[in-house]
Amino acid sequence: MKTEFAERMNGLGTETAFEVLAAARRLEAKGRNIVHLEIGEPDFETPVHITEAAIRALHDGYTHYTPAPGLPEARFAVADYVSRTRGIKATPEQAILVPGSKNILLFAALALVNPGDEVIFPDPGYPIYESVARFVGATPRPIRLREENDFRIDLDEFRALLSPRTRLVILNSPHNPCGSILEREDVEAIAQAVLKTDAYVLSDEIYSRIQYQGTHYSILSVPGMQERTILMDGLSKAYAMTGWRLGFGVMPPELVEKMSKLMINSSSCAAAFTQMATIAALTGPQNSVTEMVAEFRARRDLIVRELNQTHGVSCRMPRGAFYAFANVTAIHEEAKHLSTRLLEEGGVACLPGTAFGEGGRGFLRFSYANNQEKILEGMRRLREVVARVELAV
Repeated sequence: MKTEFAERMNGLGTETAFEVLAAARRLEAKGRNIVHLEIGEPDFETPVHITEAAIRALHDGYTHYTPAPGLPEARFAVADYVSRTRGIKATPEQAILVPGSKNILLFAALALVNPGDEVIFPDPGYPIYESVARFVGATPRPIRLREENDFRIDLDEFRALLSPRTRLVILNSPHNPCGSILEREDVEAIAQAVLKTDAYVLSDEIYSRIQYQGTHYSILSVPGMQERTILMDGLSKAYAMTGWRLGFGVMPPELVEKMSKLMINSSSCAAAFTQMATIAALTGPQNSVTEMVAEFRARRDLIVRELNQTHGVSCRMPRGAFYAFANVTAIHEEAKHLSTRLLEEGGVACLPGTAFGEGGRGFLRFSYANNQEKILEGMRRLREVVARVELAV
């Protein structure tokens, strides 16, 4: 019997990064050497004091259910951290902890967006934005990020996209895949436009601690926006804790209540011992974050230099996150095909820009969450493959 799946599954996308990683692993199983520049995962170990806090919590019996929005002490730590880093007064009642920050996005869409409502998101951008919008029946409204504008949102285009049907605006700064940031004036202009509508903003700030110049500025900090903003953050990137699956959000308390119901109907709660690790991460020493960002900066400078010395490739300097978004339109091969050749012929795993939307056409994304030796080897292999492509024309 052929299984008939629910129609909503037709709009549900995926992450190409995991598909490319799986293909790279298959090649490695056959003995191939692969340089991994595809996955957005810090290659550092979780700081010891965080791991030790989790181990203590396990020994102390933090192995049972918690309240759906999180342990009171963990919610307090999140609210205090967000208050300190965003210059606002957040309360524990505004905080919720979830098993992975993607749940904040999914739950916000489920709680706020009706079929036919419009969701604005960056293009290129994290592919789950559009996937979730389509899943809940929304009309996707991508806003193009252009290289000539340093991959920042064009404010006139943004204002033109806003409509009475706009229910959710998704922002991401520092940005995946482009490494761009929204300047304070961008954020304030976006806020003023949104405040004239009934829309909410979901601000994905998972890379907020990985910014190489200037100070991160959140739309949550703009007067009047606390009542309209859902902050999405977590431990994965800043604390090298992707596998711990702990995300958190700060938002109006009435939305926390709706998300708590969704938690009860899905995961029940985030794991208790990871919540205790969250407290250690947010309140403990931060030197590991500082050191990691310093290393990412060195890697950024290295990979951008190497990309710009490769014939047919150009790359703007990322200002945050750990991705280089390289323009390969001068190479006589479509970027998606080039990324396949890089993996299969060169042993370099990276992502085509179209994995992040139509706005990424003509680009490749390289994650520099790998050591400098591997980055140099990956760039050497890139040049070899590009030379073969050029010679074949």
